[in-house]
Amino acid sequence: MTIAASFEIEYLQYLDQEGRPVQALPEGLDAKTLLPLFKQMLFVRTFDSKAIALQRTGKLGTYASCLGHEATHVGIGASTRPEDVFAPSYREYGAQFMRGVRPREVLMYWGGDERGSDFAVPRHDFPWCVPIATQCLHAAGAALAFKLRGEPRVAVTACGDGGSSKTDTYAAINSAGAYTLPFVQCIINNGWAISVPRKAQTGAKTLAQKGIAGGLHCLQVDGNDLIAVLEGMRRAMDRARSGHGGSVIEFMTYRLHDHTTADDARRYRGEEEVKAAWARDPIPRLRTWLGGQKLWDDAQEKAWIEDCGRRVDEEINAYLESKAQPVEAMFDYLYGDPPPDLLAQRASAIALDRAARGPRA
Repeated sequence: MTIAASFEIEYLQYLDQEGRPVQALPEGLDAKTLLPLFKQMLFVRTFDSKAIALQRTGKLGTYASCLGHEATHVGIGASTRPEDVFAPSYREYGAQFMRGVRPREVLMYWGGDERGSDFAVPRHDFPWCVPIATQCLHAAGAALAFKLRGEPRVAVTACGDGGSSKTDTYAAINSAGAYTLPFVQCIINNGWAISVPRKAQTGAKTLAQKGIAGGLHCLQVDGNDLIAVLEGMRRAMDRARSGHGGSVIEFMTYRLHDHTTADDARRYRGEEEVKAAWARDPIPRLRTWLGGQKLWDDAQEKAWIEDCGRRVDEEINAYLESKAQPVEAMFDYLYGDPPPDLLAQRASAIALDRAARGPRA
C-alpha cells in the first residue's frame, strides 16, 4: 500500500494536575519568570468573580466568564509583542490584560457601551467578536498585510471548540497555509460549545489536526499548564516571525462557569464532570509548584488577592462613574453621509429622549 501522507499531533505538558513536573522545563522558563504570570492569573480570577457579581446585581449586562481559562489566556497574551495583533472572541480577558486592555474597558463593553472596544493601549488589536469565529478571518487578513508590507509582526486569534467547526476558521487556516502567513490560530477547547459537547461537534480525534489540511504546524497543549502554554506559543510565534508560516494550537482546558451569565450549565453538564474539571484547575497546579520552589505561600497569596480586589474595585468604580453617551451617538458613527431615513430616526430618538427627561432637558 502506498501512503500519500501521514501526520501526528504532539501533546505538550510540563506540570500534571498535581503540580508535579513530568519533564524538564523549557530553556528560559523558571520560577522567577512564571511568578508574575501566576499573579496575573489570580488578578484575572478576581476580576472575573467581581464582574459576575456586578451582573447579578444588575450593574452589568450579560457577561462571559473566563473561569478556568486563566493559564491559557495569560500565556497567550504573555507570548505576544506590542506590535503584534490579537483578534479575540469574547472571553480572553487574561490575554487582553497582558496586552494593555484595561478592566474598565471590558466592563464598559459588557455594560452596553461600545467605547469599551476603543482600547487605550493596544490600538491595533481587534475588538471583541461575538459572531462565532469571524475574528479568525480578521486575523488572517492582518497577517496577509504584515507579509505584504514585510513587517515582522504576528496575528494571533482565539476561538472555542465550537468556533473551530465554523467555515470562517477553516478559511482562515487555509489562507494562512496558502500564503505562508505569520498567523497563530488558538483553539481553546473547553469541552462545550454552549450546550453542545466536544464529541458531538466533530469526528476529528483532535481539534489541532484541523490545521493539517491547511498545511499549518499543529500542536495540542495542556491549557491548564501555564508552562506548556508558553512553550507552545513560543514555538508558534517564533515560526511565524521567522517566515515559516502559521500554526494551530489546541489548548485543552475547561469552562468552570456557565457559558455566560445568561446560561445555566447544570441543564446539560453532570456534577461529576465538573468536579473532575475542578481537579485540573490551573491555579492550584501552578501554586503548588511555585510553593515547592519557595517563591509563594499562603500569606503572600492572601495579600496579593487583597491588592487585586482593590485594583479591580478601582476599575469597577471608573466604569460605574462613566457618563452615558447621548442617544444620538448610536447614529453618529455609522455613516459619513447618513441617509435620510437614518437622520429621521436620529431626530425621533432625540425627541423621545428629551420627552422622557422632562422639560428641563
